[in-house]
Amino acid sequence: MNKLRKIDYWLVVPYLLLCSIGVVMVYSSSSNVAVQMGSTPIAYLFKQLFYVLIGIVILIFVTAMKTDVLRSGKLMGIGYIILLAILFYLLAKGQTINGAAGWIHIGPFSLQPAEFVKIFLILFVAKALTMPGQASDLIHGHWWQLMWLPLLMAAVLIGLVFIQPDMGSATIISAIVFIMCLSSGIKYKRSFAIFGAAVVFVVGIVFPIALKLSESGLVKSYKLARLVAFVDPFGHASTTGSQLVNSYYALSNGGLFGVGLGNSIQKRGFLPEPNTDFIMSIIGEELGLVGIIIILLLLGVMVWRMIKIGMRSDNPFYTLVCYGVATYFSVQAIINVGGVVGWLPITGVTFPFISYGGSSMFSLALSLGAVLNISAQERRKRES
Repeated sequence: MNKLRKIDYWLVVPYLLLCSIGVVMVYSSSSNVAVQMGSTPIAYLFKQLFYVLIGIVILIFVTAMKTDVLRSGKLMGIGYIILLAILFYLLAKGQTINGAAGWIHIGPFSLQPAEFVKIFLILFVAKALTMPGQASDLIHGHWWQLMWLPLLMAAVLIGLVFIQPDMGSATIISAIVFIMCLSSGIKYKRSFAIFGAAVVFVVGIVFPIALKLSESGLVKSYKLARLVAFVDPFGHASTTGSQLVNSYYALSNGGLFGVGLGNSIQKRGFLPEPNTDFIMSIIGEELGLVGIIIILLLLGVMVWRMIKIGMRSDNPFYTLVCYGVATYFSVQAIINVGGVVGWLPITGVTFPFISYGGSSMFSLALSLGAVLNISAQERRKRES
């Protein structure tokens, strides 16, 4: 409980504000969807409130626990085996939603294990990079000899997420691992060479081949169709491009100050997934560019604070966890907003704390709780 008294309000206040905005906007964007599905207009509202409350409980629990638990090798081993088993199970029995077999149905709720891979790998990679005696070896070039096994283990989880297929989550997790490795002190030239080669390979080879396969009709894939829609949304406005086209209409209609809370046109059956992937489009329509900027600023304050906590800490594990969580929040927001405005392909990634969904809310709460725990620990150390 001592840690809760040293809570970092620069993180908690934006978190509560974002969750509150999310609850309001989930209700606004989902009431029509719920009625169309034969439910009540407040069905998604109550579920999102439940997810937020459970998320707050998770946040408090993780913040108050002993910091050593975050880097427990035994718990990480058990966690890895459980996630590996679940991801293999999904390949055979996973519930398919929006083209990805990445969901486990539990009663009235659906769980997305890929969300929990994000926080697990943040802790796992941070521990692997900060094993006793490794820091000097990593800096002086023995990176591959020390990290090949942890990175292979991480790659297995990322690969299983990717082939669901969940390209959005796989991209976020890959970015997290890359930034954490880069922050650990390894040689920059080697890291950027590997990263640059991967980008060239995907953009120059994989992406064009995927487009040709989808356009030819030889391979029918929901994900490939989304790539085609990204390149020419108005050419596929009645099919795969409808989401992006209607997102454009929503943002254009909203302008600077929006049309008013609850007055969105696109949420009335025109824009699919208005309460999840494209909730920022509805926010742009109802609250305008000003509303979107406020949300981005609140999330930006959280990311800035995490980076600051990481920079202040003299514990390498704490530093890397903070950087990993900051990367998680920022990359997920960038991919979501990038898809909404047509700068990036649509991947089904939700916006942190705003979009409807329990798995994402719980994973984000776990991640934020870990940073709050570290912040409280560092503050207590400075005051002692």
